[in-house]
Amino acid sequence: MSRENDFDRLRVVLVNTRNPLNIGAAARAMSNFGFLHLRVVNPYELAFREARSAVGAAPLLAQAEEFNSLKEAVADCSLVVGTTALHRRNRWHMVRDLRWGTRLIRKRLSGSRVALLFGSEKRGLSNEDLSHCHWLMRIPTREEHRSMNLGQAVAVSLYELARDKKPPAAPERTALAPAGDLERLTSLLLEALKTSGYLKSSEKGSNAKSRSAAPAEEKIRRFIRRMKVSAEDAELLLGMLRQILWKLHSNQ
Repeated sequence: MSRENDFDRLRVVLVNTRNPLNIGAAARAMSNFGFLHLRVVNPYELAFREARSAVGAAPLLAQAEEFNSLKEAVADCSLVVGTTALHRRNRWHMVRDLRWGTRLIRKRLSGSRVALLFGSEKRGLSNEDLSHCHWLMRIPTREEHRSMNLGQAVAVSLYELARDKKPPAAPERTALAPAGDLERLTSLLLEALKTSGYLKSSEKGSNAKSRSAAPAEEKIRRFIRRMKVSAEDAELLLGMLRQILWKLHSNQ
C-alpha cells in the first residue's frame, strides 16, 4: 500500500452546509491548493455535486464523501480542528490563530490524518459539533466584521496550509488515537458513569448555574480529547472500560 503524502491526509469537512454554491466554491479552493478529500455532513441541498461554482473541481466534488453524522465523518482522523469566528460561542476550547494553527496541522499531517471542520453559513459549528474538536482555529478578521463567506474561509485556510510546503523536522513519535476510538471511549465512559450512579448523583448535586452548562456527553467528549490518548493507550482504556462495565452489570 502506497504511503499517503501530507496533503492527502487532510479531510476538509463541511457540516450542515446550506448553499450548494458554497460547497462548490470550497471544492474549487481545495483543488487550487492540492487538497483533494472533501467530506460533507448533512448538506441542506443534496444536489451539491452539480454546483457551477466548482470550476475545474468537478472530479473532486463528484468524489466527495457524504455522512449522516460528524462523528462518522472524523472517525479515522487523529486530530480534529474546528474553525470559528468566536461569535456567540462558549470558549470551551483552546483557540489558535490561523498561522500558528496551520503550523500544528502541517506537523500532524506528516504522520496521520487531520479533519478541518467548517460549519454552516448561518450558524457555524454548533457546541455539539465543537465537542468533537481537539482545538479551534480562527482567521484573524477585524472585530467589526468577523465572519467570512464559507468558500472564502476554506480558501484562506488552505492557502495558509499550502504556502509553506517545507516538511517539519520530524513527525510525532507516538501515533494518537483516531477520533473513532475516542468516540468509543466517550460512549463507554458515559455508560460506566451512568451505571455506577456517578453521573446521576453529580447532576442532582449541581447548582443552578450548571443548567446552562454543556450536556454531560459534550463535557466527557472534550475531556477525552484533552488527554491526547495514543492509539495504543486507547485500546488499553477501551478494554479496561469494557471490563468495568461487565462487572457493574453482573453485580446489578
